[in-house]
Amino acid sequence: NKVIYDEQKQKATGVEIVDTETKQTEEFFARLIFLNASTVASAFILLNSTSSRFPNGFGNGSDQVGRNLMDHHKGLSITAAVEGFEDKYYSGFRPIPLFIPRFRNIKETTSGLPAAQAEFIRGYHMGASAYRKTAQTEGMMGAELKDALCEPGPWQMNLYAYGECLPYADNRITLDTNKKDNWGRPVITIDCEFKDNEKAMHVDMKKTAVEMMEAAGFKNIDVSGNISFPGNANHEMGTARMGHDPKTSVLNKWNQMHEVPNVFITDGSCMSSSACQNPSLTYMALTARACDYAVKEMKKLNL
Repeated sequence: NKVIYDEQKQKATGVEIVDTETKQTEEFFARLIFLNASTVASAFILLNSTSSRFPNGFGNGSDQVGRNLMDHHKGLSITAAVEGFEDKYYSGFRPIPLFIPRFRNIKETTSGLPAAQAEFIRGYHMGASAYRKTAQTEGMMGAELKDALCEPGPWQMNLYAYGECLPYADNRITLDTNKKDNWGRPVITIDCEFKDNEKAMHVDMKKTAVEMMEAAGFKNIDVSGNISFPGNANHEMGTARMGHDPKTSVLNKWNQMHEVPNVFITDGSCMSSSACQNPSLTYMALTARACDYAVKEMKKLNL
């Protein structure tokens, strides 16, 4: 709900929570606070934690809290028929999935041009899976259908892609103080879209996936789906980003708030870019790193 700030001590002293059943507030106090409610909720808590010191949101002197919201874009499914291997079958989840690491814009841009002239910057990874479809059963009924369902059909290969979203200041989370939720708090408003860079990358995903299928000799290539919308991949990040400059970022390199040193944020909101990989393991690594730093700082009496 809120982080409690002590104006005289110039640090956070605890948090205020709301009981979802009684709707009563309660306060908990701590010397050190790690705010990890997940990206959207963490941004909400910061924006909702206003005071005379932070009228625009907790630790938000940079006006970056809630901004730079990112999510991975996806949505394509490219399927093709694989001839042969009729005497083979898969076991469990094998051979699912396969992973193709990002290969675009590593040493040069998609067209070999400088980044400023490229079709898009950054890149995407692909996942792939192989499986055997059910045999053709159209028009069958009864025992014939039952027997046919037990016979595997031809092999299929499927490709999908996850792309990076750039941080945009106007992709953001704000609070609507004119509307209240069931607990009397302002309602979250999200204004976020994939822009030209993501859309150009999506076109390249489709083109390249088809090229891969053709190069492998697969047949009957089918492309379906369209670019997703932010939130669909559930990889939200970026609303309290790390950076060296307190004027343009919320956290320092240790995930520590520039303006309130005894508060750390290590969930997705800390990310300054989204890359294209599933990000959760990165949050875990950042958390372990920040905890180690915080403990050392406490022992030095700096926190």
